[in-house]
Amino acid sequence: MKPSFLIPLQSAQYEKLTHYQYYGVVIEAILDSLQRRSPADWQIIQVDEFTSYTETMLPELIHRKQLPYESLSHIYATLPTQKIQQDESTTAFSLQDAETIDNQLLFFPEHQIAIANISYYVATGSTWSEHTVFAPSATHVKNFIEALNQLQREAMKTNITYLVDTEEGIEKKTYGAGTQIERSDVLLDENLKNDLFRSIDEFFRDGGAFFKEYGLPYKRGILLYGSPGNGKTTLVRSITGTTDAPVVYWQITEFTGSHSVQEVFNTVERLAPAILVIEDIDSMPEHMRSTFLNILDGVHVRDGLFIIGTTNYPERIDPALINRAGRFDSTYEIKSPKQAVRKLYMEKLDRKKILSTEQVEAIAKQTKGLSVSQLNELYMSIALTYHYEANIQYEERIRQLQKQHRQATRHDWETDSTIGY
Repeated sequence: MKPSFLIPLQSAQYEKLTHYQYYGVVIEAILDSLQRRSPADWQIIQVDEFTSYTETMLPELIHRKQLPYESLSHIYATLPTQKIQQDESTTAFSLQDAETIDNQLLFFPEHQIAIANISYYVATGSTWSEHTVFAPSATHVKNFIEALNQLQREAMKTNITYLVDTEEGIEKKTYGAGTQIERSDVLLDENLKNDLFRSIDEFFRDGGAFFKEYGLPYKRGILLYGSPGNGKTTLVRSITGTTDAPVVYWQITEFTGSHSVQEVFNTVERLAPAILVIEDIDSMPEHMRSTFLNILDGVHVRDGLFIIGTTNYPERIDPALINRAGRFDSTYEIKSPKQAVRKLYMEKLDRKKILSTEQVEAIAKQTKGLSVSQLNELYMSIALTYHYEANIQYEERIRQLQKQHRQATRHDWETDSTIGY
């Protein structure tokens, strides 16, 4: 049933409601333009939380030419039509000119949708702006948003998205997936590896068919904890890089608030099934923990979300986070590598074969307690000495690294060091 209006959108109303003209003239012009391009019963459709689409998703899809559109016109001659921005396609800092879509009437012919970020002028000379959606029906808009989510989901499978809480709100950065870390490159206890990868694989296989078959909630959370440098980040990268699902990293900061928490979950839930990685989860501000826990509870998290949390300090985590099903279902300690793993890692590092079998065995035996990152530092030291002096030295460097490890464990650092300021 077509709605009737007490105050129709006609210029005859402007004398009765003077300020109605500020809004009505613009809308009339847009509807006329749409009617000429594609005759239909065009109307304004309200879309909750649409700014989350227009601020990042829509410009990205348009920039990547994944969302065909037509510019029916620019709206105001007094607003910019071009802009200068940083070229993110290169690693070096450079600028490029680009078209701004904010001052345009964008028409998406495949979906019969139009969007305009309209600025409204008032008598005081100030303006306000809002994104307005035009369509023949709400169904058109619903189908359009579902298409946007699917396009974004497919695009994010080949990229890593970082969401960082800042003083101005959520900052989004997208990077290429980078060097692939294969699962065979992850040096962990084999039983632990099998358990972790089986869990993640079954979650995303056939749209969660396993969970549906057994009547299980289609959502999971795991927490990885352990001393720094033992491969939590490498493990996460191997999981996310070998799984056919969008991946979002969320960096919690002192600026994390209820709005940013909700925005992060709104973002990933639109992409489900997807992976949300929350690094250093122990850094969640104290005043935000109850809000975060409430969102993690079952009714607040959409099906298809696999959450991976990491921490170097599990003792700082609220016990309520891991002692209630539906938040983090399983916790895994990523320990310092055992002797067999240390041996395997040194063999992987030693691509030039500068170490003998006996030396690798000796290093693996003497490096008890060292982390993966410390083993990497050890090999760097060995390789540098070999490169410049053509001999192999490692005993003294091992003693130094083990001393550092003991000091870090006890938080007992020397204060008279000459390093620093």
